[in-house]
Amino acid sequence: MTKIIACIDGSITSPAVCKAAAWASYKLKAPLDLLHVLDKTEYPKPENSKNLSGNIGLGSRENLLKELVELDEKRSRLALEHGKNILHDASSLAQQHGAVEVTTHQRHGGLMETLSDMQDDTRVLVLGRQGQAHENETHSLGSHLENVIRALTKPILITLPEFNVPQRFMIAFDGSATATKALEKVAVSDLLKGLECHIVMVAEDDSNHQAQLDNAKQQLIDAGFEVTTALLQGAVQPALHDYQRKNAIDLMVMGAYGHSRIRQFLVAVTLPKWCE
Repeated sequence: MTKIIACIDGSITSPAVCKAAAWASYKLKAPLDLLHVLDKTEYPKPENSKNLSGNIGLGSRENLLKELVELDEKRSRLALEHGKNILHDASSLAQQHGAVEVTTHQRHGGLMETLSDMQDDTRVLVLGRQGQAHENETHSLGSHLENVIRALTKPILITLPEFNVPQRFMIAFDGSATATKALEKVAVSDLLKGLECHIVMVAEDDSNHQAQLDNAKQQLIDAGFEVTTALLQGAVQPALHDYQRKNAIDLMVMGAYGHSRIRQFLVAVTLPKWCE
């Protein structure tokens, strides 16, 4: 059975990730798996200390190398225990917000490799826009986020440090293959059913773009959504951001490759995103 996978790292975004994942789990009636990844920082191994001391002239200070290795091992044990505590608290929070069948686990290794390995079991991946390393940088993008979006083929729900259950969402539609695929995902999923839907295109106001917008609208109407459409002119980022603000949009759906300069876009628009 595929699961909602939520990446938890103890940053200020982690509670929002828990709540967003719990919401997705409840709406999709899918089990939630809370994941904590421990990246390994490798120090030289003790068996290499003799050769290393000879190469760089450490001499009698090779004991320092041994102490560094021991310190690294201790730090790894503490990080493991800290991660278990983080997952315990995250599990309690997710259950309080309606998550289904919450499980937790830790993995050693890199985040990208771990998520790639788990992709077949992933229904939706939930991430914070910024992880622990960037949590004090308001306008930065987490170092892993763009790579994850581009590497994985599963839907990704990205949240800011605060998450509230959305009441309305908009699809940033440009007629591209990925935007069309994102729209199709919305149509067949229960995640956004019952929410007010807006399909917004930023393009020249002509019959071709209007026809694309009308076709997208009809597809979601057929799926049971109540849909509002808008064909806007101007630069993509400001136009979408202004529409979001004026219409109190809580969540945005977009294709990962439909709009150029995805990094700047994700930083500029201050609301959760659902990226296909």
